[in-house]
Amino acid sequence: MGKLKYKGYSGSVEYSPEDDCLFGKVLGLNGTLISYEGSSIEEIKRDFEESIDCYLESCRERGIEPAKPYSGRLILRMPSQLHEDLAEKANAIGTTINDFVLRSIKHELESAN
Repeated sequence: MGKLKYKGYSGSVEYSPEDDCLFGKVLGLNGTLISYEGSSIEEIKRDFEESIDCYLESCRERGIEPAKPYSGRLILRMPSQLHEDLAEKANAIGTTINDFVLRSIKHELESAN
């Protein structure tokens, strides 16, 4: 799957062999769907950007705040013992749970590449 970026929004790019076209949707929006399509890379990029611009203009006209992709908040559920172990480890190295988890995620993402 490919990815497009525009004005802080990211979108997927997929191919439909049945329709012989490219299509996608904006990623990370909770409860808001913005989709687009095209028969070439240039067309899907243009439709993606026009869809974002149209969405932002519509929000402005209605006086509402546009949905933001990936708010930066993540609710994570874990076993209570793991939570306790995490808190103890973070405290032992003089950091917060949040900072410990952020560093751990960054490390894993870097290792995965």
